[in-house]
Amino acid sequence: MAGASVKVAVRVRPFNSREIGKESKCIIQMSGNTTTIINPKQPKENKSFNFDYSYWSHTTPEDINYADQKQVYKDIGEEMLLHAFEGYNVCIFAYGQTGAGKSYTMMGKQEKDQQGIIPLLCEDLFTKINDNNDNNMSYSVEVSYMEIYCERVRDLLNPKNKGNLRVREHPLMGPYVEDLSKLAVTSYSDIQDLMDSGNKARTVAATNMNETSSRSHAVFNIIFTQKRHDSDTDNTSEKVSKISLVDLAGSERADSTGAKGTRLKEGANINKSLTTLGKVISALAEVDSLPNKNKKKKKAESFIPYRDSVLTWLLRENLGGNSRTAMVAALSPADINYDETLSTLRYADRAKQIRCNAVINEDPNNRLVRELKEEVARLKDLLYAQGLGDIIEMTNAMTGMSPSPSLSALSSRAGSITSLHDRIMFSPGSEEAIERLKETEKIIAELNETWEEKLRRTEAIRMEREALLAEMGVAMREDGGTVGVFSPKKTPHLVNLNEDPLMSECLLYYIKDGITKVGREDASCRQDIVLSGHFIKEEHCIFTSSTSPSGEGVVVLEPCKDAETYVNGKRVTEPTVLRSGNRIIMGKSHVFRFNDPEQARQERERTPCAETPVEPVDWAFAQRELLEKQGIDMKQEMEQRLQELEDQYRREREEASNLLEQQRLDYESKLEALQRQVDSRYYPETTEEEEEPEEEVAWTKRETELALWAFRKWRFYQFTSLRDLLWGNAIFLKEANAISVELKKKVQFQFVLLTDTLYSPLPPDLLPPSVAKDREKRPFPRTIVAVEVQDQKNGATHYWTLEKLRQRLDLMREMYDRAAEVPSSAMEDCDHTLTGGDPFYDRFPWFRLVGRAFVYLSNLLYPVPLVHRVAIVSEKGEVKGFLRVAVQAISADEEAPDYGSGVRQSGTAKISFEDQQFEKFQTDSCSGGMSHSNTSQEELRIVEGEGQNSEISLSADEVNNNTCTDSPDVPGSPVKTLEVSGDIMQDKVFQHLKIGSTFTFRVTVLQASSISAEYADIFCQFNFIHRHDEAFSTEPLKNTGRGPPLGFYHVQNITVEVTKSFVEYIKSQPIVFEVFGHYQKQPFPPLCKDLISPLRPSRRQFPRVMPLSKPVPATKLSAMTRSSAGPCHCKYDLMAFFEICELEANGDYIPAVVDHRGGMPCHGTFLLHQGIQRRITVTIAHETGNDIEWKEVKELVIGRIRNTPEADETIIDPNILSLNILSVGYIRPSYDDSVSLGIDHRTFYRFEAAWDSSMHNSLLLNRVTPYGEKIYITLSAYLEMENCSQPTVITKDFCMVFYSRDAKLPASRSIRNLFSTGVLRPSESNRVTGVYELSLCHLADAGSPGMQRRRRRVLDTSVAYVRGEENLAGWRPRSDSLILDHQWELEKLSLLQEVEKTRHYLLLREKLEASLLFGQDILCSKDLMESPKALSPCPNPAGSLGLDSPNERQKELAAKCLRLLMHTFNRQYSQVSSSASESKLSEMSASLLRDGSSSPLSTLTPSTTCPSLVEGHYSNPDLRSAEVHSGASSPDLDPFSPEERKPRTCTFVPNIQEIRVSPIVSKKGYLHFLEPHTSGWVKRYVVVRRPYVYLYRSERDSVERAVINLSSAQVEYNEDQQTMLRAPNTFAVCTEHRGILLQASNDKEMHDWLYAFNPLLAGTIRSKLSRKKSTQMRM
Repeated sequence: MAGASVKVAVRVRPFNSREIGKESKCIIQMSGNTTTIINPKQPKENKSFNFDYSYWSHTTPEDINYADQKQVYKDIGEEMLLHAFEGYNVCIFAYGQTGAGKSYTMMGKQEKDQQGIIPLLCEDLFTKINDNNDNNMSYSVEVSYMEIYCERVRDLLNPKNKGNLRVREHPLMGPYVEDLSKLAVTSYSDIQDLMDSGNKARTVAATNMNETSSRSHAVFNIIFTQKRHDSDTDNTSEKVSKISLVDLAGSERADSTGAKGTRLKEGANINKSLTTLGKVISALAEVDSLPNKNKKKKKAESFIPYRDSVLTWLLRENLGGNSRTAMVAALSPADINYDETLSTLRYADRAKQIRCNAVINEDPNNRLVRELKEEVARLKDLLYAQGLGDIIEMTNAMTGMSPSPSLSALSSRAGSITSLHDRIMFSPGSEEAIERLKETEKIIAELNETWEEKLRRTEAIRMEREALLAEMGVAMREDGGTVGVFSPKKTPHLVNLNEDPLMSECLLYYIKDGITKVGREDASCRQDIVLSGHFIKEEHCIFTSSTSPSGEGVVVLEPCKDAETYVNGKRVTEPTVLRSGNRIIMGKSHVFRFNDPEQARQERERTPCAETPVEPVDWAFAQRELLEKQGIDMKQEMEQRLQELEDQYRREREEASNLLEQQRLDYESKLEALQRQVDSRYYPETTEEEEEPEEEVAWTKRETELALWAFRKWRFYQFTSLRDLLWGNAIFLKEANAISVELKKKVQFQFVLLTDTLYSPLPPDLLPPSVAKDREKRPFPRTIVAVEVQDQKNGATHYWTLEKLRQRLDLMREMYDRAAEVPSSAMEDCDHTLTGGDPFYDRFPWFRLVGRAFVYLSNLLYPVPLVHRVAIVSEKGEVKGFLRVAVQAISADEEAPDYGSGVRQSGTAKISFEDQQFEKFQTDSCSGGMSHSNTSQEELRIVEGEGQNSEISLSADEVNNNTCTDSPDVPGSPVKTLEVSGDIMQDKVFQHLKIGSTFTFRVTVLQASSISAEYADIFCQFNFIHRHDEAFSTEPLKNTGRGPPLGFYHVQNITVEVTKSFVEYIKSQPIVFEVFGHYQKQPFPPLCKDLISPLRPSRRQFPRVMPLSKPVPATKLSAMTRSSAGPCHCKYDLMAFFEICELEANGDYIPAVVDHRGGMPCHGTFLLHQGIQRRITVTIAHETGNDIEWKEVKELVIGRIRNTPEADETIIDPNILSLNILSVGYIRPSYDDSVSLGIDHRTFYRFEAAWDSSMHNSLLLNRVTPYGEKIYITLSAYLEMENCSQPTVITKDFCMVFYSRDAKLPASRSIRNLFSTGVLRPSESNRVTGVYELSLCHLADAGSPGMQRRRRRVLDTSVAYVRGEENLAGWRPRSDSLILDHQWELEKLSLLQEVEKTRHYLLLREKLEASLLFGQDILCSKDLMESPKALSPCPNPAGSLGLDSPNERQKELAAKCLRLLMHTFNRQYSQVSSSASESKLSEMSASLLRDGSSSPLSTLTPSTTCPSLVEGHYSNPDLRSAEVHSGASSPDLDPFSPEERKPRTCTFVPNIQEIRVSPIVSKKGYLHFLEPHTSGWVKRYVVVRRPYVYLYRSERDSVERAVINLSSAQVEYNEDQQTMLRAPNTFAVCTEHRGILLQASNDKEMHDWLYAFNPLLAGTIRSKLSRKKSTQMRM
């Protein structure tokens, strides 16, 4: 039996009055030993527990299943008592919330059959002792009674132990309570008396401390000793059992009791004890539940937190050690206590698993005495060794023991130390030894105490306790014996009432004849009844007992001054006659009931008193009565206070309503004034004579078309709506990606824009029905926001609408919620089966679209065969491959030749072209004035550097015969140009296409090439553009991606009945070829964009570009509102030179070395020395202009110190430092200055600031940089400009490395190369450049609807957090940049379409020129085909304004030829300021005239170099000449005298943006420059990185000296001028401020440079040269 488990029983009590009042329902069910609890909120949710005993005490004793007190004792108490007689330690403790019945089960009541386990066990104990007949057996019983309250221990049996007792732990005895009295008892009545006295002491303390029993734990210990004398051996053996009976405090929660203040603190301590008890039980249960082989290891690892509370520390042996333990869990049956009851059941269920290893305690006394004596001897020797023998001598004298003989000798050794205290302090560890010695000797004395001595000590303590209670006025029995619960027969008395029923009526106070005083112990005169606690006065009240003339006893209560005394709930201040049963409350916590037995007996004979209640008079009744009687005044006070609050609320509401009404009237008056102001501005008052309708301005037909076109474009503008959709749906996209990552679906979602174009028609499922209907009426292609779903697992890509994403997201959330319930293996199995139920996946077809190609049929007008090589273009605008297709006309009766086995012929297909159907298609696709598939030029962005030739696109549109042109006579189409030759031409061209005849032509799909190997099986299908349902398909071919092209050789004959619609179709519309392939699964890169097309080079090889940072916030400038920018006034290109100068030994600041080995312009690494003073110099260079003038540098700040190129700009930087500006001003660089490029006439503005890097308090700047690491900082200069409303800012990121102070820095590789040339000094490369664009914009009109629309705030959901967002590894949804990228894609698709059209017409023209079918007629028409309308690179836009008359047409052609002869290539930039350009070119010609070696160029004039700059834009020739003259000599253009410039009245909004350097180098090499103010040609090194040209002094120069912006420059080439000037291989570059003549080394180099500067111009020149050569060859 030694290893038995803890016995656990649960007991449910009946409903109490509170639960009956709330009509609670029973939630506990018991069946055998199984207890079931029902959740009242979810009745179907039941929880069952099995225990050793389940006691049903909810009903009345008449119930057959009712368990009474005897049944509980029989099952638990008798077994535990039997174990005690066997010699085991025994423990019974009750657990449960307050009011659950713990105290009733343990203590019970005084009535018959109501006694609990403790009285029954004690009574049965002495019954068995008295029944013993063995003379050799003797028994002794000792008891102790203690209370644990707020982690403090109180002795309830010894009145001397008023304070808190210490809990100590002895290495032999374990934890014990020091000085806890153990009283010997000889009978059950003694134990009963001790229980009563303990409860009285507990009651007194609880009343004084304002506590209740439910706040404390009570532990009643019985030490039961059995002695057996063996007469044979004359030995005596002992068995000692310790019986611990524990009544735990209530386990209720703080929120369920409404505890506050001190009560809440008590609850915290109680819950601490109970929580620790729960931890101990759980830890023990966990250890005991392990298998045997792991139990020892687990016990060694696990920690049982016994010492966390006093309760568990004292019960350590009872819980998991040498004890037989039983637990009774008391339950409340009410549904309102469901949580507490369930917690109690779980508590008990865990305790059931604990196993206790109890042993029989035999002869502990002998063993303990021996071990303790050994310890005493050891401690004495320790003290003697330290020379402290006199301490032992003094101790022995106090205790009456004789010292040892050697004590005096030992004490003499310590004679040098004067005092005992000093000796104790002198010897280390002596205090602990002395304390242990006293403690051990005290325990020895207790153990050696005889039974008779224990009885005498018990009697002495009893007498002290009774004397103390008598002194307090507590009554005793008449025999002078122990105090008990009794009721006097005659004497009036007071009995106490307590919140705990067990403590009620425990204390009885007699009211003697005469005067009985009540007060505090410290009163001036002795009080008969002593009370303590708050609100008790020193002399509180006086009871006067007298006899009336009629012989009745009368008791009068007279309260003292200011003493709170209540009788029956009413406060009394005058003497009051008491009646039996009256409730008396003194102070706040002392509640009594007055009893007068004689008076009560007389009252029963009469009628009951009106104030004597029928219900039981207890503490709760007295408190309720007090509140009711005091509540009358409180109610009046609350009503008065409520009335005041209502009045205050009414006044405040009236004030608020009046203020609101006043504000409303003010706003209405302001709105009316504004409305009148607007009406007066836009609708001015007119007299009656002026109210006549004005005449409408007559618009031309062209102007009307343009206005309608502009209105339709504005109406269908989509940028804002697309942005709203992107930002508003970003949160759904983010959540879908997060769920995909967590569920490991390998599916990625990203926004994509899809536009309905020829190359990318929108599928119907991506368009809502309303949009599909509107699709036919739209003049411009529709763009929608879709979701690109990249299925990385299957290598598929799908497109979803936003609505479909939301629907699928709901299913994804459900799947995510179910994922926790499904095993991971099942999830993996689901991943392998792609079913329609998975919201992440869509079924994908076997074949995917590779791309589309278009073949035009206009060669069928002139029956000549053509073989086309057309590009296969994907929906993204990527060229995926090429397709060769042959188209030729055949006769209807021509038999098909035998092509052999390799060619597949599909026979002849008949197609009908109905005029109505085709006209509907034309109307739908061309209603807006352009093709349905075309993107309007205004929607497209201008490619940088090609803006000056944007009119080529317009003429190309006419070349490609836009079918939306209403007038059939508008020239420009090659086909229509061929029709102009007359009737003979018309007959010859269209004689085989007569209306109603049958026409047959053949389409042969020859080969496909350059298609990526990721598409395995390739096939092609084609159809007419308006007949999607009738498609012709080839057989699929295997594709390996290498080897010869794929040969389809598919022949398809098509027969049609010629109609007007068919003729129109072959003139303008193509056949659509769609190439499909089976996509082989290839892994997508994680969270990437589209896969890079194999036909375009990867950009991974380009060097890394440092990101452009936002400006560092200024520290001195006040935060001012940024003005909104309106239309742009002008732009300037700025070049900034940044230097970091370090202090040298000679006192000069020398620029620090810069390492330019990165290879990128505007980049470099500063090599700095640690701990040296520095300065930062910034020089800004720009072209001279009247609009730009620097005023001052407001502030120069440095911040964002980091060791990575990227900076987190969202974090507030604490290390921002504002530098001290030392010098600011304009400079005029000398010829050899490092920032200039020869004689430089740009404006230079320089400022310098002191930089103390230690002020940043950054370790990165204060230490030497470790190897391989670089430091990055951001510099921002806030500059103020003239005529600008706010400062602008220049920002630059610096890269630097810090070396030690004395380190000799090696010259960088680029600098060593410069040494060998002897041209450049090293210091000239010690700087970093930056290219910026300065925009000066007018102030925006704040009230225009367009500005308001652009400024409105858009709901950005991309920043909202979703669950799992942290797993996306930096992925962000696309936003505005997606719209800009898509515009580039649309432009690319449009250009590809135009290229295909142009390629077809050029191929057709060459075929017609080469054939002799039309003889001389074709040659005659060739000149018309070469009309500048189609081929001129720079046509006059005025020529396309719809001039219908042939005479006007001829005049226009003549004017164009005249302009071509004058070599005026472009009039778009003819508005450039002649005052600047002419002067520069005239200066350049003047310098040539001065140079004798350049005499062949003496005829160079401004008009011959850049004629477009001087072509007649001035009506007054004098003004023009004056401008030229002033440009050459006037000081107005001198940048170094800005004060002489004319002041401007305009106010601009400046903005400076750093230009990101392009990593693509179009061309680099040497060119010869001829500039104004230079003597002849100068050789410069040029690098073209579009849209900028970077100029260097030489190839080894690593610092950019100047830039040319090609996007705002004009490149001109004139072959005749080269011949005339004898300057071959030259071309001109004209900017707004200067003209430059450039010369290449040879003709090929010149054309390569032209192609790098302006690809369109170079293509035009090449085309002209090739046509000229072909004409010469034919001639």
